[in-house]
Amino acid sequence: MAVEHVIGVDLGGTKILAGVIAPDGTVERRYEVPTPLESEMALVEGLDVAVGALMNGSIGAVGFGVPSRIDQRIGRAVSSVNIPLAGLDFRDRMRGRWGVPCGLDNDANAATIAEWRLGAGRGSRDMVMLTLGTGVGGGLILDGRPYRGSDGTAAEIGHMVVVADGPPCQGECTGRGHLEALCSGTAATRRAREAFGPAADAPELLRLADAGDATARGVLEEMGRSLGAAIGSLVNLFVPERIVVGGGFGTAAAQYLFPPALEVARREALEPGRTSIEIVAAELGSEAGLIGAGFVGFEALAA
Repeated sequence: MAVEHVIGVDLGGTKILAGVIAPDGTVERRYEVPTPLESEMALVEGLDVAVGALMNGSIGAVGFGVPSRIDQRIGRAVSSVNIPLAGLDFRDRMRGRWGVPCGLDNDANAATIAEWRLGAGRGSRDMVMLTLGTGVGGGLILDGRPYRGSDGTAAEIGHMVVVADGPPCQGECTGRGHLEALCSGTAATRRAREAFGPAADAPELLRLADAGDATARGVLEEMGRSLGAAIGSLVNLFVPERIVVGGGFGTAAAQYLFPPALEVARREALEPGRTSIEIVAAELGSEAGLIGAGFVGFEALAA
């Protein structure tokens, strides 16, 4: 059987989503399983289950998008904030297990590649993506290429410092005042509980905002202003054509986050980037990480 497809695997904090991906990014089959978080061994075994459910003779490679810092030189998952994955020679392990080329990238980088090629960033040569979910991920397309830095661990945009000595970051991160601590779904749940009591969470915050609650809208506006401060810095650094914002929380809260974010970003950014700032919603939704992981797999196949 001719090799025409790859398997893309999007590893999240709650679920593993795998799919058979065609060269044009079409997802032809899917398989989903909850993410085992009790140990690294259990997590890797869960990934094996997802890949094994889709593997057949038409699969030429496997691509993984994982929420970890990746050393691309050796294919190692260096460290992770929200899952038990650290110091694993991931690419070699998966290549040995499945006998096909295996690509590996940070999950936000994978989503960025998908949005750049097929979604809200298509047609651009310089793009920044932010994924606001349980944490905050990000990715860069610079001069028409994904930017990964000297060792592959670059573009940890969620760990930009926005407020010196601000709220502590989450998981294994020791920093304070990072974008992730201010604009993630986890941060929204924390802010909701501060405002409305211990039973509140991010969905409740959004429900109250939709109902017109001034306090809820004020919380989301403040979060949007923090997002805008980060975007202003990103514009000054990279002058991207487009800022794409996705992730579960980012998509759900876009109407409340984007206007204050754009206001603050324009205040902070220098010309000519200030005038040209464009903040747009991601288009591929929950499929972005999966499709991007597939493109990572095709990259490994080509190499």
